[in-house]
Amino acid sequence: MPHLAEGWSDYEIIATGDGYKLERWGKVYLLRPDPQAIWAAPFDLFSYPKLNAYYRLEAGKKEEKWVILKPFEEEFTISRKGLVFHLKLSKNFKHTGLFPEQAANWDDMIDLIRGAKREIKVLNLFAYTGGATIAAASAGASVTHVDAAPAMVDRAKKNAASSGLKDRPIRYIVDDCLKFVNREIRRGNRYDAIIMDPPSFGRGPDGEVWKLEEHLYPLLLRTVEVLSDKLLFFLINSYTTGLQPTVIADLLKLTLKGKGRFAVDAYELAIPTDQDIELPCGCSGVATFEQ
Repeated sequence: MPHLAEGWSDYEIIATGDGYKLERWGKVYLLRPDPQAIWAAPFDLFSYPKLNAYYRLEAGKKEEKWVILKPFEEEFTISRKGLVFHLKLSKNFKHTGLFPEQAANWDDMIDLIRGAKREIKVLNLFAYTGGATIAAASAGASVTHVDAAPAMVDRAKKNAASSGLKDRPIRYIVDDCLKFVNREIRRGNRYDAIIMDPPSFGRGPDGEVWKLEEHLYPLLLRTVEVLSDKLLFFLINSYTTGLQPTVIADLLKLTLKGKGRFAVDAYELAIPTDQDIELPCGCSGVATFEQ
């Protein structure tokens, strides 16, 4: 069964099909490609009367682009359970700066951190705009937020401030994740919880190439060296097509062996839709340690 991201009031999936999903982000309505929606749409999604913008490959052109139908603020916000997210359309991608399905993981990590009833140090790698960072910080953790994109780190700071977390112990780092982990090993810094959301492909600030199939396992082998003796959880998320939840579970079991007694749960993430179906949105795996 998929792990459902529920509890949203500012976000919903209205309809899906024909390779697209129609979404409401607060007062903004967007239509974005989704390769999982292989069924027929219930109506012409492009003709939805409230639609503000859609993302589509232009006929005869190689690059995709946003097409604005009804103007809206360049930056808009949504919130969930007191956490505020500043969104804007990416120039060359279909993204808004937030993956709503991750709310399922946020809820779990908040429960784990609060349930530990002790100080928890979290390392969030490939941390993007900080959804997991502010969720962990809201639960009382101190967080080290690492991402190679300065603009995304700036957005994370803004999200934290708007969520009332400006003064919480969050350390923001613009760096290649492997390079940062290697330095933390040398410095002797240790963490009680790891969150990792690696892309399928990416580049670091100095042009470092990241390919998930080649580099995830070596990164995990290094990351386990920054684990504390009181590890709480280790969470990996992936959107890479073809990477099954069982593979994430296997990676966790292999790399965390000998680090204590833990249980592994791997699952598909999904969002309920207004069509009374659940749209799959990648997969995650988490190892939780006995306390």
